[in-house]
Amino acid sequence: MANWLLAERPHEIVVAEFVTLPAGSFEHPRPGEFLRGNRPVMAPRIVVKLGVPLEIMKYQVSALEYGRCVAAGACRPADKSSNGNVPVTGISHIDAEAYANWLSSRTGASWRLPTDQEWAYAAGERFRSDIEVGDSDPNNPAQRWLVQYRTEASLGQKADPDPRTRGAFGTNSKGVADIAGNVWEWTSTCYVHATMSTDGRQISSSIDNCGVHVVEGFHRTYMSNFIRDGKSGGCAVGTPPDNLGFRLVRERLNFVQATLRRFGIS
Repeated sequence: MANWLLAERPHEIVVAEFVTLPAGSFEHPRPGEFLRGNRPVMAPRIVVKLGVPLEIMKYQVSALEYGRCVAAGACRPADKSSNGNVPVTGISHIDAEAYANWLSSRTGASWRLPTDQEWAYAAGERFRSDIEVGDSDPNNPAQRWLVQYRTEASLGQKADPDPRTRGAFGTNSKGVADIAGNVWEWTSTCYVHATMSTDGRQISSSIDNCGVHVVEGFHRTYMSNFIRDGKSGGCAVGTPPDNLGFRLVRERLNFVQATLRRFGIS
């Protein structure tokens, strides 16, 4: 079900269309790098429970919408020049956070990047995890690279560098548009480097690197926060994203939070 949030300011109208998804649970492969005995292993799968409805933008933030933030002096211009009703691209994680803060201040609502789990829930059948190859010989890294290459090639991804008009990639079963098209999306989830226990059932230690965040699209990958062009580096595995953009989720505020937000008090 699509919803609209509109806020009027002098000489400005801010509109955001979002989809409300019911609370639910699903099985999900954890993001990050996982090792057991210093050897890469498949990511553990966990059951994720979203206890409240998820309100997520139906479309990625457009060039027109992002341009309003630039005009207001709250966002940097995107690296890729585009106009109108196409997704804004050439956007870093830092840029996406700046836009979320600006939109929150303009609408009185609380907008933020989705977590990896929230994005996967909204993506539904279009979610694809990391390109993984499972256990391999640590003394022969070439073998692992070859398996990764064959795995990715079998997915049939082709270069598609030009952003398209909203809706060009259709909607998924949950009514969210352009999921896993040619614009990959930033999330708020930090990259994790974790060591599994010897039986592989639990994580014995982990290190969060919040200078690198999860990026979702044709498959899941990881990028440094300042990267605006996926081809410039930072993609851990697989072909780099053609475009980097984003969409946001709306947090539900209680009465006190909403009142403070309305008067510009965080």
